[in-house]
Amino acid sequence: MKKIIVLLFLFVGILHVSAQKYATKTGNLKFEASVESFEEITAENKNTSAILESSTGEIAVLTLMKGFRFKIALMEEHFNENYIESDKFPKATFKGKVEDFDTSKLSSTTKAFKISGDLTLHGKTKKIIANAKILKSGDKITITGNFDVKPEDFDIEIPKLVSKKVSEKIKVSFSLLLTKM
Repeated sequence: MKKIIVLLFLFVGILHVSAQKYATKTGNLKFEASVESFEEITAENKNTSAILESSTGEIAVLTLMKGFRFKIALMEEHFNENYIESDKFPKATFKGKVEDFDTSKLSSTTKAFKISGDLTLHGKTKKIIANAKILKSGDKITITGNFDVKPEDFDIEIPKLVSKKVSEKIKVSFSLLLTKM
């Protein structure tokens, strides 16, 4: 019995070593909802967490909505209180997979990938596909990319009074510098 337990722990240890995870707590997320001829609507969050399981290409991302910074404080306040309702919906998450991901084929030259998965925002979940560029340098993997979302897909109401000032499609870009764990 003792031999079986020792073998089990040894096997679990080998599996754990072979699973390569990369992570960050300082990922960068930006969005732009600007419309030409009106005030710029952009925000950035530099404290986004992400983890990548390199053996499977599975990726998970989490950002706190109150972490987005705007150039104008009043916009930030309206974003959190009126649109995103950050007290009720404090975070956004993404769980997905990098399609055809193979760490051994990564290099310091960027390669194009598709990342597909579920984005949960404002209490709603939608499937999205992001275009991404990935490169590897030493024990770091950098993933950059973008995708578009529509506020109505996440039940985010834009008042008619300002609807002409906010883009119907929000452009989201991300930059994640992941370090081997």
